[in-house]
Amino acid sequence: MDIMSIIEVPIAWILVTIHNLLEPIFGSGPGPAWPLAIVGLTIVIRILIMPLFFRQIKASRGMQLMQPDLQALQKKYKGKKDPVSRQAQQQEMMALYKKHNANPMASCLPLLAQMPIFIGLFNVLRALPPLAEGTYRKGGEIVASLGPLNAELADAANRSKVFGAPLASAFNTAGQFPGDELTIRIVAVILIIVMAGSQFLSMRQLTMKNMPASAMDNPMFRQQKMMMYFMPLIFVFTGTMFQMGLLVYWTVSNFWAIGQQMYTIRRQPAPGSEAYKAKQARDAAKRAKKGLPPEEDDIAAPEEVQPQGQRVQPMGKNRAKKKGVNPTAPLEAAAEEAEEAVVEVEDSADEDIEDEVRGKDGLTDAERAQRRYEQRAAEHKAARDKRKAAEKRRVEEAKGRYDKDR
Repeated sequence: MDIMSIIEVPIAWILVTIHNLLEPIFGSGPGPAWPLAIVGLTIVIRILIMPLFFRQIKASRGMQLMQPDLQALQKKYKGKKDPVSRQAQQQEMMALYKKHNANPMASCLPLLAQMPIFIGLFNVLRALPPLAEGTYRKGGEIVASLGPLNAELADAANRSKVFGAPLASAFNTAGQFPGDELTIRIVAVILIIVMAGSQFLSMRQLTMKNMPASAMDNPMFRQQKMMMYFMPLIFVFTGTMFQMGLLVYWTVSNFWAIGQQMYTIRRQPAPGSEAYKAKQARDAAKRAKKGLPPEEDDIAAPEEVQPQGQRVQPMGKNRAKKKGVNPTAPLEAAAEEAEEAVVEVEDSADEDIEDEVRGKDGLTDAERAQRRYEQRAAEHKAARDKRKAAEKRRVEEAKGRYDKDR
């Protein structure tokens, strides 16, 4: 058994197995069961490589989000050619890749994983006519079958058609198959256009919709944008050599990828991207429709400088609920402490008013403390009112967009 047989035989087994499952519905012999078997093969392969797809999404997002940091690193070491600087730049670059979970090769994994399947299916479809005629050679010898694909099944598959074109026919081999040569070429052109168009939509959705604006102004993004137009053109010119079954496989695979991307980007968009803003608007509109207040990621921390100890960090509502903590407790405690301090100062001022010394501003220490407290309280109240007004405007805008979309 040669190397390609390791790929071709499993593909033949999957095709025959799916065909046998569809045979009670569509009947034996030539018919739609064979093209649908190729669709089933596509679904099986896409399910198997699904982990690679999610790695592609994650890696592509990481590569784009790290671009601002990468540009800053390049500016930092610009003009430095000594070995020490080069080594330091390489180490910092590797640290950036690790920080953003980015991998330049991961974005190509689904395509690379499908190439052996693509070539194997090409060979299986090419083997259909000689298998049906009993002239198929493997290793210089005539063999009667390719795995479970014997002469009878190969003849039925070879005579099955996609929109009037045989499964094993291609644009540049249309004259070698019985039937209308023009029909074969027209069907091939339509499938090639659909295949290339779906490839373009898949790459555009991943490149444009799920990237923040800050990650779009860099050489790598421009290179990916160029590939978005270049790759479909490659399929347009090479698609004339692909059999109808192969065009069906690649077209179904592209539409599967588009659906996967839509689902993933809708639920887990990259922060700052167009999809992320749309998700925020949907979430705000849903909460507004249910009569719930808008979610607040963080609660503003008090502006006073802590004289001792570590500053208490603000806590979001979601974290506070998980930990069973009141997120406004630090603010309330700080306000109570300030009020108690003022009361103590006022009490001491009443007792020792005659002994206190007034400064150049004509105020005592207690009066200055009272004014500072009143000023801070006014600033806090103004900040709270401003946040509430902004949140109210955001909810109203989101609700308006939601109603408009409906």
